[in-house]
Amino acid sequence: MSKQIQPAYGGQAVVEGVMFGGRNYTVTAVRRKDETIEYYEERKQEKPWVNSFKKIPFIRGIVGLISASANGSKHLNFSTERYDVAPGEEDDSENEKQASKLTMILGVAVVGVLSLIFGKLMFTVVPAVLADVLFKHWVTNNILQNLIEGGIKIILLLTYILAIAQTPMIKRLFQYHGAEHKVINAYEAGVELTVKRVQQFSTLHYRCGSSFIIFTVLVGVVIYSFFHYDSLWERVYQRILLLPVVIGVSYETLQATNKLRDVPFLRILGYPGLWLQKVTTREPDDKQVEVAIASFKRMQELDEGKAKEDLVSVSY
Repeated sequence: MSKQIQPAYGGQAVVEGVMFGGRNYTVTAVRRKDETIEYYEERKQEKPWVNSFKKIPFIRGIVGLISASANGSKHLNFSTERYDVAPGEEDDSENEKQASKLTMILGVAVVGVLSLIFGKLMFTVVPAVLADVLFKHWVTNNILQNLIEGGIKIILLLTYILAIAQTPMIKRLFQYHGAEHKVINAYEAGVELTVKRVQQFSTLHYRCGSSFIIFTVLVGVVIYSFFHYDSLWERVYQRILLLPVVIGVSYETLQATNKLRDVPFLRILGYPGLWLQKVTTREPDDKQVEVAIASFKRMQELDEGKAKEDLVSVSY
C-alpha cells in the first residue's frame, strides 16, 4: 500500500508566537501576558492566476516569495500588537478596530513586499560594489570576482544576523523559529504532537527560508559567471536584472535538496542552509513549543473543516 503524501506545510516565527500556513488557512498563535494563547486566522483567497503561476517552475519561487512576504507581514503585525496587551486593555472602539484591521491587511502587506524588495536589492548591490571597489585592481578575472562578491555577501549576512541576534526579542524570535521547525519535523515523522515528543526533534529543516537565503548567494555566483561585464555600473545593473532568475533557480534548488535529504550522499547539498539555521534558530522552551503546536493544530483543524465543506458541496 502506497504511503499517503503529506502536505508540505510551512511556517514563520513571529513575536512571541508562530504562524503556520495550510492549504486553505494561515494561523498565528501568540502567547499573551496572562499566559493565554490568542489566534489570528486568515482564509487564503488567492486569485486563480496567482495559483496558476505557483505551478510554473522558476516562476513559482518569485510568486511564492512575494505572497509569503505580504502574508507573513500581516501575521507579524498581529503578534507585535497583541502579545504584550493584557486582558482588559483592549481598545473597544469599533472604528479604531476597523481602521487597524484595514491597515494590517493592506498597508502592512505592501510594506512587507517593499521591505523584501529593498532588502534583496541592498544585499545584491552592496556586495557587488564592495567587491569591485576593493578587489578590482588585484583580481581581474570575473569568475574570481563573483566568488569574492559571494563571500562578501555571506559575511554581511552573518554579521547582520549575529548583530540583531543580540537583542532579547530576536533571541526569543529565533527560539520560536526553532519551535516551528520542531513541530514540522515531528509532523513529517508521523509523531503525536505533544510537547515532550516534539522537543526531541531538531530545530533544523531543509525547507527553511534561511536555507533559501544562502542558496540565493551560491546560485548567484554560478549564474553571474555566465555574464561578462566591463564596468561597475554594468555589473550592478546585471545583478538587478538577474535577481528574479537567481530567486527562481534558488527556490527550485531548495525544493530539490528537500526531496534529496534522505539520499545518503546527495543530502549534503542542503548542508549550507542547515549551517545558516544554526544561527537563525535556538532551542525553544516547553511553553514556546506549546504555542507552536497550538498554531499547527488550529491550522489543521480549519483546513480539515474546509475540506469537509467542499466534500459536502460536491455531494449535493
